[in-house]
Amino acid sequence: MFEPYPILDGAARVEIKIKGSRFIGEALPVDSTAAAEEALAAIRKREYDATHHCSAWRIDPEGREFRFSDDGEPSGSAGAPILRQIEGKGLSGALVVVTRYYGGTKLGTGGLIRAYGEAAALALDEAPTREVIPRRRRTVRFAYEDTSPAMHTIGLFDVVMAGTRYSEVTEIDLDVRAAEVEAFESAFTEALSGRGSVLGPD
Repeated sequence: MFEPYPILDGAARVEIKIKGSRFIGEALPVDSTAAAEEALAAIRKREYDATHHCSAWRIDPEGREFRFSDDGEPSGSAGAPILRQIEGKGLSGALVVVTRYYGGTKLGTGGLIRAYGEAAALALDEAPTREVIPRRRRTVRFAYEDTSPAMHTIGLFDVVMAGTRYSEVTEIDLDVRAAEVEAFESAFTEALSGRGSVLGPD
């Protein structure tokens, strides 16, 4: 995953009414399945007298870690429409819970799909997002006399310095933009004529 991707950067809460039923849509940032489950449990506790708490979350940008729940609604009528709204925005790190207070009129499967999808979409529209740039950790090592070409090369790339250590040599931990890792390694090695080294966990 090299391309920047959006994640939720804050929470939002909306409410709609359809044929007497209240649908409360909440979008929250989460960074793990455990965090999503904890947030869902907190909403269940707060809205303890609601009829349903339907939900979906998507943690990683590749879409490998996700889950959705109809929470007693007809199969496919709630959790999946919520997840589609998250996926449609390309979001990661997002949990959406739509709480329903039944109003006495059945909506049918089609009506439920629209209601849950709409509540999820409105909550996501209200929630702030930010862009994440995928990065890979690299540690560069070089002698003092190579400081100038080393720092010049580092400055040519989109990196975030994460730590520096000085001994007989200088070591700098860098979070390099994932799309630039190979180019950075080649440029660094060439600039120091092979005297420096680039180490990485992957």
